[in-house]
Amino acid sequence: MTIKRGIKTSLSTLLSGLLRITAPLREGAGRIYAHALLAATLREPLPASVIVLGKISIHGTGRIYIGENVLLYPDVHLETQENARIEIGDGVVISRGTHVVAVAGVIIGRGTMIGEYTSIRDANHTRDPDQPIRDSGYIAEPIEIGEEVWLGRGVAVLRGVRIGDNATVGANAVVTRDVPEGVTVVGIPAMPISWSVTDTQ
Repeated sequence: MTIKRGIKTSLSTLLSGLLRITAPLREGAGRIYAHALLAATLREPLPASVIVLGKISIHGTGRIYIGENVLLYPDVHLETQENARIEIGDGVVISRGTHVVAVAGVIIGRGTMIGEYTSIRDANHTRDPDQPIRDSGYIAEPIEIGEEVWLGRGVAVLRGVRIGDNATVGANAVVTRDVPEGVTVVGIPAMPISWSVTDTQ
């Protein structure tokens, strides 16, 4: 038993050392593979400067534009239906577990940061008493998120909303109406708690 334990410890030490040495190579290869996999599923070219840290789920038509120097964490879900398009500006960061669904269209401006498990959906289900909710249709209106916006963890942005440049949305807020430029909103529904200098003068 002691001999087996010694062999196991030695092999584990050797393997962990080897994995530590090869970690940068494996990480680089993983990013290249993830980038290639994403590029193969899009209808528009994917810039080489985009960093893809893991598998990205693409559903629907693949009408997605991604700008330069975008950072995509694993498990992001991007979905486009009908003629809708998702546009992601240069330098955007989209964190793990974020869902972006476009039926009318979603624009995310340059330099915006989106926290983990955020939901950006431009359509809401409708109800028809004669149909299951799945078959009752929906109402869709485009969403526009400005430049240098910060969406905290778990934010929900609903249809028809426009968020102005440099706005901040606190964690777990539900954005049901427009957010002016430079304003910070929190809560359900999201309400302002601070305003930009230009709004108070």
